[in-house]
Amino acid sequence: MSLDILSNLSRSVISVKMTRLMLVAGMVILLDQISKMIILHFLPMFEVIPVITGFFNITHIHNPGGAFGFMANQGPEVRRFLFIAVSSIAAVAVAVFYVKTPADYPWLSTGLLLILGGAVGNMIDRFRFGEVIDFLDFYLLGHHWPAFNIADSGITVGMIILAFHLLFNNLPD
Repeated sequence: MSLDILSNLSRSVISVKMTRLMLVAGMVILLDQISKMIILHFLPMFEVIPVITGFFNITHIHNPGGAFGFMANQGPEVRRFLFIAVSSIAAVAVAVFYVKTPADYPWLSTGLLLILGGAVGNMIDRFRFGEVIDFLDFYLLGHHWPAFNIADSGITVGMIILAFHLLFNNLPD
């Protein structure tokens, strides 16, 4: 009888985790891909729409490299293979860490799911186009931040949450 209770409890925990995975990571992927589809269909390449003059533009660019154009000068086949391979390994590692994260670490779980959703969102671009679509373009006091997208935002926020947990030694055993 007690094995049935444990089995049901285990299925319940897995169900909750899978629901959270679909909601958080799925939402990042969905918003990322819809926003990129809108940019691709309605904004010509390199076109700029000023939103807040001198601070924020919507622009259409493609990033063949990694973060901040990393490896942008490598051949397209090398970049595609390398970024898809690294993204796949990272996504699996994050998913495993998420599954092993106890329920009483909701912020850590959410951070991991944001990273996972962002990694998958950009990986979809790599499969489809061999590069990532970026469109959020910020400036501050004359300094330009490289353009990014919603997937990048998910990864960044997730990494900040993960760093907080690492910095304050608030990780599960």
